Amino acid sequence: MGRIVGKIISGAGVALLFLVIALCLAITIVPPFLDRIYYQGPVSRHFDGAHFFNPDGEIEFSPPPGSNRQSFAVRWLLGTDERPPWPDAVAVKPSRPAPFAAPRGMTATWVGHATVLVQAAGLNILTDPVWSDYASPLPPFGPRRVAQPGIRFEDLPKIDLVVVSHNHYDHLDIPTLKRLWERDRPKIITSLGNDTILKREGIPAVALDWGQSISGAALNGLGSDTVIQCENYEHCPDYRVHVIRNHHWSSRWGTDRNRALWSSFVIATRAGNIFFAGDTGAGDMAWPEEAARLGPIRLAMIPIGAFRFWPGQMESDSHIGPQRAVSVFEKLGASTAIPIHWGTFRLSFERWSTPPRMLELYLRCAGIDRARFAPLRVGQSIAVPRYSAVERSRGRCDQRAIAALE
Repeated sequence: MGRIVGKIISGAGVALLFLVIALCLAITIVPPFLDRIYYQGPVSRHFDGAHFFNPDGEIEFSPPPGSNRQSFAVRWLLGTDERPPWPDAVAVKPSRPAPFAAPRGMTATWVGHATVLVQAAGLNILTDPVWSDYASPLPPFGPRRVAQPGIRFEDLPKIDLVVVSHNHYDHLDIPTLKRLWERDRPKIITSLGNDTILKREGIPAVALDWGQSISGAALNGLGSDTVIQCENYEHCPDYRVHVIRNHHWSSRWGTDRNRALWSSFVIATRAGNIFFAGDTGAGDMAWPEEAARLGPIRLAMIPIGAFRFWPGQMESDSHIGPQRAVSVFEKLGASTAIPIHWGTFRLSFERWSTPPRMLELYLRCAGIDRARFAPLRVGQSIAVPRYSAVERSRGRCDQRAIAALE
């Protein structure tokens, strides 16, 4: 009898999984009512009047060699794509950050995935904050967090500024943003169209186009030319947020593809410039130089994971891997970088440890000191050194070690 009940339960589970997959596929091809208009504005170099696009070439979703897109999608959803194993859970020792950094100090704590707490010149900044257990519109289906947040939400200091790069669920997490807004009333900056998604949830946000910027004074209701004097620097609004081009795409439901813009950011503070890449592919690789023109970058946050969808793949159109991440670091002229977008949510084919191991090998190829772009443990904090130019030694490439990770 128990065996029969077990078979019934197992069969029901499989049927439910197939139903969810069918719904996900249907969302992308059938109901136009799931489309959303998040932004209306003039045509531009990256907006055709209805959808945003990458002026340096559109995103192509190439299936693995010998496969087609539909069969690959089903195998990926079912977990039958022979992906390397991942741990069910990763041990995390959460940090308890100080209330804020010193006037010229800068501290960064990796919370996980693309979420970093940066404390600079008295400001507390969060990038793409995600505290949810699932990066999915239909939890508990979808990517599940294997590493708990590196800071417990209740241990977060008062947050002054939040930047949201785009609307994918592993970057724009409504439950987390609601909690932050209700607790701290932070200033939230994003790119065009994403503010509509947030405002529908009662979360005010300021949306900017590529190349636009806004000062902390303006965000706090002061004149844009106001001279800010902060004697103790605590939560001082003396900063400027620049929205910068990168190379990605957006969607919450499939049919609303590219209705909202994606971006990276440069945050200029008295402690130095901070660069957050968001989520990006390589594109024309000119966008890091656009960020660098705003001034020396003391800290950069650059993605290194979710780049592989079949063995040997080194990047996808929408995600850079470690090799390109090193190139981005060089083009930025950054002093220190933190690798992000790996080891928290399983989004692709690589092993859990492949991105940081491969990053170290490519840093050696470029002759860059590992300490300049060292992986952090989830929950680890670093005191970001003052800006200094990166000295390069003679590069040594271990192609055999790189090939072993392919």
